[in-house]
Amino acid sequence: MDLLVLVLGMALVTYLPRMLPLVLLQNVELPSFVRQFMKYIPYAALGALIFPGILSSTGNEHIESAIVGCGLSVILAWFEMNLIFVVLGGVVGATLVHGMLYGWL
Repeated sequence: MDLLVLVLGMALVTYLPRMLPLVLLQNVELPSFVRQFMKYIPYAALGALIFPGILSSTGNEHIESAIVGCGLSVILAWFEMNLIFVVLGGVVGATLVHGMLYGWL
């Protein structure tokens, strides 16, 4: 019973902050600069979630290969490549640089 109360409480705490703005602000017209600003939030949040993982992906001692892989992924994304190619390009780039710097390639 305690577990059920706990799960229901967590569901309520998770659902309310997402539902309330939709209900309370559905008729509010935001200024155009706020709407423009809000369009960039998903990209900024995604970058904030991904970037620390990129830097720690090769370990703290081998950050150079992670930076090269990230740079290669950014370049591929800039040219609007398919997401699979962007990810694979970053992985292959980081692996090749890691191999060249640390002697197993």
